[in-house]
Amino acid sequence: MKIEEVNNAALAQEFIHFPIRLYKNEKRWIRPLDKDIEAVFDRSKNKKFRDGDCIRWVLKDNDGETLGRIAAFFDNKSKNKNNDQPTGGVGFFECINDQSAANLLFDTSKAWLEQKGLEAMDGPINFGERDRWWGCLIEGFDIEPNYCCNYNFPYYSNLFENYAFKTYFKQYTYSRKVLDPVSGRYQEKADYITNDPKFHVTHMDKKKLDTYTRYFVDIYNKAWSGHKGVPKLQYNTARLMMKQMKPIMDEKIMVFAFYDNEPIGFFISLPEVNQIFKYVNGKLDWIGKIKFLWHQWRRTNKKMYGVVFGVVPEFHRRGVDGAMIVYARNILHYKHKRYNYLEMNWIGDFNPKMINMIKHLDTEVSKTHITYRKLFDESRPFKRHPILN
Repeated sequence: MKIEEVNNAALAQEFIHFPIRLYKNEKRWIRPLDKDIEAVFDRSKNKKFRDGDCIRWVLKDNDGETLGRIAAFFDNKSKNKNNDQPTGGVGFFECINDQSAANLLFDTSKAWLEQKGLEAMDGPINFGERDRWWGCLIEGFDIEPNYCCNYNFPYYSNLFENYAFKTYFKQYTYSRKVLDPVSGRYQEKADYITNDPKFHVTHMDKKKLDTYTRYFVDIYNKAWSGHKGVPKLQYNTARLMMKQMKPIMDEKIMVFAFYDNEPIGFFISLPEVNQIFKYVNGKLDWIGKIKFLWHQWRRTNKKMYGVVFGVVPEFHRRGVDGAMIVYARNILHYKHKRYNYLEMNWIGDFNPKMINMIKHLDTEVSKTHITYRKLFDESRPFKRHPILN
């Protein structure tokens, strides 16, 4: 076997194309958009390169057949956050079911990270935000992956664990049928707060996108930025996010709560676009865009996914979450009968409050991913991700 650094156009293309052959008989796998993968490794598009670095390799046998691929990376801004040692990452790992091949990919990544001063590596993770390409799938192989979420063969967890990666945290995806009844607990909470005339719930109006973006930033920073490791959200960042989401945005499933006309909560969901992207075969060229618009017009996607939820601290335990959930369910049941399923991605096992809230929605865990950590000095004590209070 020989390992080659991705340093030319041919190897960059092979890095993209290898999974197509690897998963050719796997019906549930959906080919990611080429542009989404390429953007991660484009220095002009990925801001992580400003404070870090990344490298890719392709592994081949002696006959030139590709056996695997991997990327290794680090970010100076985050390598020490919540860590007892400088920690980098590996991701975009794909490999045949061969431990020696996987070990060579991991060894090569480890050696490069050690040269850069790192003492541990997490994987499989993204050289970017956590909401994309994060975690090794261990449960839910019978369900199609959501947009920019990892899908892999069941043997991948063995390849990681046999290399002495250990579970750093688990990420759960919860799901429910949209039209199933809402828990009586949430209905009671909704009834309690909606009796207050100062309180109201509504959905986003795309014609007032800037206004709702400001509502979003205000709520998010009050609800989440106080948590350890969660940075404050800037308006310009949020505005760019909203602008990027606008082509697929469904304003009816982006719910906001207000008290005395001040924003106090949101429950943001989006249509699950992978149910459309699976028809474009990784290419969002003009043909792919036509296919996308056709399936969007046909409302091919029957699944929505929860992106983010938040309530400002002074309104915790006052029924705001219940009111937003009941409002959304009533809209979807009576006025906007488009979706059959709701999935909520990326609920970390280190966030018991969020897990408790999600469980009361009468959901069930439909997928589980693991983020692994490998300490280079295995004599050091291993610690899991700290629990959020």
